[in-house]
Amino acid sequence: MTVSPSEPPAAAPPPGQDAAPALRSPAEAARAGTAAALEGRMLHGHARQRPADTALSAEAAALIAAAPAANTTRAYTRAWALYRAWCTQTGRTPLPATSATLASFVAHLTGTPTRTGGPPAPSTIDQALACVLSAHTKAGMDKPSSAEARAVLRAYRRQRAQAGHRTRQAPPITIDVLRRMIAATPVDGDGDGGPAGRLSALRDRTALLLGFALMGRRAELTAVDQEHLAVVPQGLEVFIPLSKTDRDAAGTTVAVPYGSHPDTCPVRTVQAWLAELHTRGLTSGALLRPVDRYGRIGGEAGWAGRGGTRLTASVLTTLVKNAARRAGLDDPDAYSAHSLRAGGATTLAEAGVPTAKIAAQGRWKPTSPTVNTYVRSAERWRDNPMGRAGL
Repeated sequence: MTVSPSEPPAAAPPPGQDAAPALRSPAEAARAGTAAALEGRMLHGHARQRPADTALSAEAAALIAAAPAANTTRAYTRAWALYRAWCTQTGRTPLPATSATLASFVAHLTGTPTRTGGPPAPSTIDQALACVLSAHTKAGMDKPSSAEARAVLRAYRRQRAQAGHRTRQAPPITIDVLRRMIAATPVDGDGDGGPAGRLSALRDRTALLLGFALMGRRAELTAVDQEHLAVVPQGLEVFIPLSKTDRDAAGTTVAVPYGSHPDTCPVRTVQAWLAELHTRGLTSGALLRPVDRYGRIGGEAGWAGRGGTRLTASVLTTLVKNAARRAGLDDPDAYSAHSLRAGGATTLAEAGVPTAKIAAQGRWKPTSPTVNTYVRSAERWRDNPMGRAGL
């Protein structure tokens, strides 16, 4: 047999080893691969699962438990305890629940006074309903129909409206109100209370102006660290590592430009507060900190305060109320830290800023009904057609 020079002879297989399989065409190879894949899937489908296959590892269980926001976890814990107790008292099965159980539980909640003695807000009941439905999902059970429960909740909302109940919202701190609060919080000289009063005033101004400019939630504002701040030629960049609408904790950077008025400029005020922190060796960690009666800042050597060295959400709310009281505002206790967020959005809406830009600055979802509420409130008066009626 004559071998073509372009086709080298095949090497003989070593002793004891089978000959190499013959080469196949691409079509034959593809058919063989498809058959092997099908065979693998069939074998996998008939494989018997082991007990470990359906068990979460301790690490996975811990991370899943930590996935919801802390506030949501606390609210769900309270709602679930209330639901379990009610089921025990009424002889109902908590899981899986029926649609009748859900509707009856919602009806029970409408007649259960809150800790302050007043009727519960519909949003609180809606959250409790969501908690029970979520428990079914986590248990791997089908959710019962919530149509009847939501019908009960709608009827409760109508009853509240007919009785004159309105959802109480913190009044917005618009730019005019903010200027009054800043003017009533002087930092010149020692101010009231000596050095402690001056430092507290500077800290309060920082919280008020930065909260307004960021339109920050309480948890966002109190979580700002010095490492999250970057001074740039245009102003200040603030990194928000975690937000209510940022479920994957990707983080976002918010731009805060210089203000037109030195007294209400958030960038200059933050820089002044940072200088105070740095002179005391506090060059990292929390931005907003408590001040003790001796004029020492939380974390500084010799600090005599109680609790942590970072302002809490409740202290931030008290700070806002005190500023409203100093400014002589009507019903100062009605104001809260949320007033800064609402006031920033309202002020921008009154200035004609597009809703999408307001939502982006305040980290609302573009379709958020909340931000649209602030916009509609401003539009109610801007270019109101009745203003041209000649009344």
